[in-house]
Amino acid sequence: MTTGVRRRMGVEERRQQLIGVALELFGHRSPDEVSIDEIAAAAGISRPLVYHYFPGKQSLYEAALRRAADELAARFVEPREGPLGARLLRVMGRFFDFVDDHGPGFAALMRGGPAVGSSTANAMIDGVRRAACEQILAHLGVEEPPARLELVVRSWVSLAESTALMWLDGRRIPRAELELQLVHDFAALAAVSAAYNEEMAGVVLRVLAQEPADGPFGDLLVRLSSLAPAVPAVPAQRLP
Repeated sequence: MTTGVRRRMGVEERRQQLIGVALELFGHRSPDEVSIDEIAAAAGISRPLVYHYFPGKQSLYEAALRRAADELAARFVEPREGPLGARLLRVMGRFFDFVDDHGPGFAALMRGGPAVGSSTANAMIDGVRRAACEQILAHLGVEEPPARLELVVRSWVSLAESTALMWLDGRRIPRAELELQLVHDFAALAAVSAAYNEEMAGVVLRVLAQEPADGPFGDLLVRLSSLAPAVPAVPAQRLP
């Protein structure tokens, strides 16, 4: 007869286990509400042993935040093939998968949670936003974005973030509709900017030339066209 023996974990393996356990707990409740005792119990170890690997809850939170930030940034990575609208829609699907799976943790990630005032935490969150913007610019094939394009992309990433946070508060709008709406929002932001700037107009026209009629951007045109009969005629004005 053999007896079961609990396998001893190495230092890094145990650290990664604790980060995973913390992330799981933070994904269901705000980090402020999760205690070290709960993390220790979920990991099957004693409270003092948690402190052996992490000096305190703040350091464990930041380690979990780092993993979550890396995972969230990875959701914006997409093969640069096919129409942009379809690519953005897949990105939004993965983004909302993360939000759906880690609701309270996502909210804490973006709002600061117990790490409010922590330069480390703020830098990680800014890193996620930068990575997302860089991915979108890469999809547009622009290495040195003009100021207006950078403004559009940064505004859109912020809009996706705030939309996800509002959606978590009751989930009153179907998720699939929001994912598609955010892709439409990107097109709308870019189109408005194109109306003011020839360089942006060139970017938008290049993107639209590669879009199929049945893609997300084509769907937006159909939706806008359906509104046209109800829109009052606007007197012709001379452009500046």
